[in-house]
Amino acid sequence: MNIDFSKSQDGLVPAIIQDAKTFKVLMLGYINEEALQKTIAEKKVTFYSRSKQRLWTKGETSGNFLYVEEIRADCDNDTLLIKVNPVGKVCHTGADTCFSEENITQDSLVNFLFELQNIIEHRKKELPDGSYTAKLFKEGVNKIAQKVGEEAIELIIEATAGKKELILEEAADLLYHLLVLLSAKDVTINEVINVLKKRHYKL
Repeated sequence: MNIDFSKSQDGLVPAIIQDAKTFKVLMLGYINEEALQKTIAEKKVTFYSRSKQRLWTKGETSGNFLYVEEIRADCDNDTLLIKVNPVGKVCHTGADTCFSEENITQDSLVNFLFELQNIIEHRKKELPDGSYTAKLFKEGVNKIAQKVGEEAIELIIEATAGKKELILEEAADLLYHLLVLLSAKDVTINEVINVLKKRHYKL
């Protein structure tokens, strides 16, 4: 990229932030040359805050970081498109986007699993205090595997009892802990899906 920061008097260029999976536009911010270099180096979007008059990494107080997948310049080299994997809500109002849109597609329920996987991955990297997910990673893979086994047994018990509400609760617990276990072993949902795709002709 050869971004022309000289086109504006304050050395800022607009940066359009887009979800890399849903393709929704999440927000618009402004970036100077220093913020761009920090964004590239840390793989987390950093803006230049015009109100604070300083560099500002999105999520530095909330933990809702924007993890960079790809950065592109427009045809005039004076606007950036940054494709990201967001963690949590993007807007300070608590909305998915700064344009009052839900960050979903027609496959939103399936996409949520990928969003959850992203959150789990970043909890593994950051290990923030107070996070149950981080606590599991700190306890190690044996403890995580034990939790998967416990949740599987609880699901079996509720399934035999036939109470749908409790089945849903236990299935959600099992799926969450399974995602944590997969992350602990550096396995992604996509890899599991690929195995299922190879087997589907036998189903």
